[in-house]
Amino acid sequence: MTGLRKPKEEMQYILATDVGSTTTKARFFHRKDGEWRFFVSGEAPTTVEAPYEDVTMGVRNAVKEVEELTGHRILSEDGKGIIVPYDGRAGIDLYCTTSSAGGGLQMMVAGLIKIMTAESANRAALGAGAIVMDVISRDDGRQPHQKIRRIRMLRPDMILLAGGTDGGADVRVLEMAEVIKASDPKPRLGAAYELPLVYAGNKNVRRQIEGLFDKGFALTMVDNLRPVLERENTEPARNAVHELFMEHVMSHAPGYTKLMGWTDVDIMPTPAAEGMAMRLIANRYKMNVLGVGLGGATTNVYSIIDGRFVRSVSANLGMSYSVTNVMKEAGIRNIMRWLPFSRDEEDVAGRLMNKMIRPTTIPQTLEDLIVEHSVAREALRLGLKHHRTIATRLKGVRVQRTVEDLFEQAMEESYVKMMDIKIIAGTGGLLSHAPRRVQSMVILIDAFQPEGVTRMFQDSVFMMPHLGVVSTVYQEAAWNVFDKDCLVRLGTVIAPTGSGKSGDPVMNVNLEVPGEQTIKEDLGLGEIKRVNLAEEKEAKAIVTPCRGFDVGNGPGHEVETTVMGGTAGIVLDARGRPLQLPDGEETRKELLLKWFDALDLYPAGKLEELA
Repeated sequence: MTGLRKPKEEMQYILATDVGSTTTKARFFHRKDGEWRFFVSGEAPTTVEAPYEDVTMGVRNAVKEVEELTGHRILSEDGKGIIVPYDGRAGIDLYCTTSSAGGGLQMMVAGLIKIMTAESANRAALGAGAIVMDVISRDDGRQPHQKIRRIRMLRPDMILLAGGTDGGADVRVLEMAEVIKASDPKPRLGAAYELPLVYAGNKNVRRQIEGLFDKGFALTMVDNLRPVLERENTEPARNAVHELFMEHVMSHAPGYTKLMGWTDVDIMPTPAAEGMAMRLIANRYKMNVLGVGLGGATTNVYSIIDGRFVRSVSANLGMSYSVTNVMKEAGIRNIMRWLPFSRDEEDVAGRLMNKMIRPTTIPQTLEDLIVEHSVAREALRLGLKHHRTIATRLKGVRVQRTVEDLFEQAMEESYVKMMDIKIIAGTGGLLSHAPRRVQSMVILIDAFQPEGVTRMFQDSVFMMPHLGVVSTVYQEAAWNVFDKDCLVRLGTVIAPTGSGKSGDPVMNVNLEVPGEQTIKEDLGLGEIKRVNLAEEKEAKAIVTPCRGFDVGNGPGHEVETTVMGGTAGIVLDARGRPLQLPDGEETRKELLLKWFDALDLYPAGKLEELA
């Protein structure tokens, strides 16, 4: 299903839904004055579990809210479907949906060598929108019987098997396949259907693989993930995962067969659609993008660097269901270092445990809000740390070293370098619903520590997944809405790298705004300032870093560029990179209060009362 029912120029209405684990979200778009715009939204509880066990009930309830708000009829009179196409009185011209209900797409991947084919298989599965339950490889340190027991326990929706270059290892690839066969894995959604298995390994053993998995598995053969060591080819495997997700996994989830009959486009996993939205930003601006989806249970990080797309999912880092996992992984002290007031560790831990058992609650006091923002910083920091382990150069490739390399201790593993990132984009409830836009901007700055000159974007009302799936069939409509109604331009951050003593001169900044007076700022180490520049405005920036500091052209070298205004304006961050907080509690609190006041992060005077 990839066709439109009408020519694009005749279309008037588009409906997109996201069937989440707890909430089904409908977003209604229409063509107004020749361009596509966001109209209204509707939301309702997801109905995938008992007693309903039919996702279309939640979809209908969300769409009914859209109907009530607009007076526009979308559902058929019998309530069993959606009227498509628009007939002048009722209906819509395109309906598409994403889904992460029931835990989304859960996969196991297997490869021959942990840091080579298994790593490539992991990247392919993550890029397809899956949560990877485990990565099995010949050299992962587990005995065959341990691997078999682990695979039996997993109950994945799908398995991706890779291994060997074309014409390379064959016997060992078959050994891995035999371990999977011996495990007799069962699908998560019941044993009534064959478990989908994608083979993306050495093409020379396809016949033996076919014979091995002829019963009990729905086998799909695709091009090798690593046909040669020097090249990674993840697209065929990713496409196969999407198709099998629809054909096998979705068709066995409660009510999805019915929903599939309503849609004009294949149902897409929510994280995959979110990734499509991030790629849309990169394609339009022709810049390297780092994006994040900060959810209640997971943190998804996306990078599009020099055209290469990578997604990572930290399934144990989230702001509600997984909030205590953030506390466990980051450590309570790392969370509390962002608090500008003194509290007992027990008090902070208790707040987070309450959030875990009551995940839908929102902060009721300024104190609760600041604690939640502190957790968000750590969840994002850890999410990026995990992402860097996946966004790596291909292992096993012979590297030609130059004389310069002899003076380097080691080549950097990850190619995600903050100086190369020109746009950071965030989505998720906490970021989208922050009381002040500058709060979400500063959370992203503190967590990711951008370097040089970086534009900051944010999703306004959580519709990146909706627009991501729309972009697969009607990119112009998706971008119209994305540009005008979804992407909030937070502003630009200018942050030199370097370190020194507090107060050392860091940079001089000249901001020339057309028709306005030039703004000049000199900053010392440890300072951060905010300059108001409206969302629709741009300014010419001349940034001169002081000795030992770099904004992109090398230490001490001037950078001349155009900076984008936004709801939070321009943030001049001279706190140094990497960002260091003082060890002494009183000094740290004093410094945080100074930064928060300079940025107008929270209501004036309220922080001092808490401290």
